[in-house]
Amino acid sequence: MEEVSLAIHARPELKFAEYHAQRVLTGWLAESGFAVRTPAGGLETAFVAVHETGRPGPRIAVLAEYDALPGVGHGCGHNLIAAGAVAAAIAAARAMPGHAGTVVVIGTPGEEMGGAGKVRLAEAGVFEGVDAAVMFHPGDRSLTARAALAAAHLRVVFTGVSAHASISPWLGRSALAGVQVFLAALDAMRQFVPPTARLHGVVADGGQAPNVVPERAAVDLYARDRTAASALELVARVRLAAEGAALATGTRAEVSETGPLYAERRDSMVLAEHFGEAVRALGVDITAGEPDSPAGSSDIGNLSQLLPVIHPYIQIAAAGTPSHSEAMRAAARTSFAHERTQVAATGLARVVTDLLADPELLAAARAEFAAAEAEAGSRAEAGSRAEAGSRAEAGSRAEAATAAVEAAR
Repeated sequence: MEEVSLAIHARPELKFAEYHAQRVLTGWLAESGFAVRTPAGGLETAFVAVHETGRPGPRIAVLAEYDALPGVGHGCGHNLIAAGAVAAAIAAARAMPGHAGTVVVIGTPGEEMGGAGKVRLAEAGVFEGVDAAVMFHPGDRSLTARAALAAAHLRVVFTGVSAHASISPWLGRSALAGVQVFLAALDAMRQFVPPTARLHGVVADGGQAPNVVPERAAVDLYARDRTAASALELVARVRLAAEGAALATGTRAEVSETGPLYAERRDSMVLAEHFGEAVRALGVDITAGEPDSPAGSSDIGNLSQLLPVIHPYIQIAAAGTPSHSEAMRAAARTSFAHERTQVAATGLARVVTDLLADPELLAAARAEFAAAEAEAGSRAEAGSRAEAGSRAEAGSRAEAATAAVEAAR
């Protein structure tokens, strides 16, 4: 496991270019008796590896992520996720060589940078028939579950008119000025969004030369909040800010999505606590995360709306070590990280084998999932009614104001 992890760590690959990682992982799985299929779901660097005996039973997936970050490499520890996932699946198959059902490892590329590998694989039918999916994530704390925000991945492109920046700047309309006003608008907006919301981005294109008024400039931006619905409300405000900045600077703004929306994550606490019991028995102190603690986003959130999933965290670095950092990248190749990944893999293997052998555990996870779905549906219906009421009230106020103006005339 450590050898595979270090091989992936040493050759970081960005989303949908993880050819080396795919070869290393599928080679190990094939040697261990899994039937491997690549590519999968229309993604060249995805894979599906299956271990089955012909006995009927549930289909349990172990998920592997293996993409890296630009400039940081494996600063999110996906080398550990991938190696640990494969180790867990192989361990489960070896522990129960005559198991009922199916153990399947699904290689899910492109989790970072809005790649949405899991979303694309789900849309392609790769998760059809899967009863539950498990994975773990390295971090600076050990948590059975942790909240995750919904995230919209946006690109805002401003188009202006180029001109010589010294001889005749008045003939130009600076797309970069549009970007500057837009970013100022976002900064002003931050005071008036919920504390759970996050708006952050980078200038992806600021022009080509100092002496040319930029005809094109662009911002890559993420808009996040606790639910997909509230994240989309943020997107609507971002669009208005872009239009206002374009109007103020004589440019045009186009807002597009660079990838699918990441939904909020809904962990199966039945299975998460089962994982927790397994790793506690191995000496790792693990607790449930606080629901209101700061959080990131992942495409497993979309998958969690379709079937029971777990995404626990195992500490591989000192408390306070930030994810997506050089410090986390360094931690992800240490002996301690690999010792903890072995613990995580053992915990995942325990969940997989118990799901295959104990129908009551899977039934409990399914019942929990159904109850969460029903609750989410009720909240959505209530939200729709409230929104309709607000629109009606706003319409009445507008009509009243129009009538008052007409009367004044």
